[in-house]
Amino acid sequence: MHTTKTISKERGPDVTAKRPAECQTKDDVRAEIDRIDRALLALFAERHAYVTRMAEIKTDPHEAFDPARIEAVITKVRERSLDLDLDEDQAELIWRTLISWNINYEKGIIAARKRSR
Repeated sequence: MHTTKTISKERGPDVTAKRPAECQTKDDVRAEIDRIDRALLALFAERHAYVTRMAEIKTDPHEAFDPARIEAVITKVRERSLDLDLDEDQAELIWRTLISWNINYEKGIIAARKRSR
């Protein structure tokens, strides 16, 4: 049995992660999905801190929408998805949704800052 060690704030250090083939029950699979979801949320929170910082750096709400940057990110996501044997269309949809949310979030921060001056 091959397992990997992870550190989880919620479950403590040295939590054993099972590979998909090692999961024997629906509960095993659900526990691993829950573990991954916790990790994804932590990564989204980390990413959000950088998006917030970017909004603090930008000076005009129109800067939040950068089509060239968006397409460069999407291209990278699609390429990485293929490397990971993940459906690239699904990954693109997730990232476009995330980017759209971030654009609106950044615009809101920038606009509020401009109004408060």
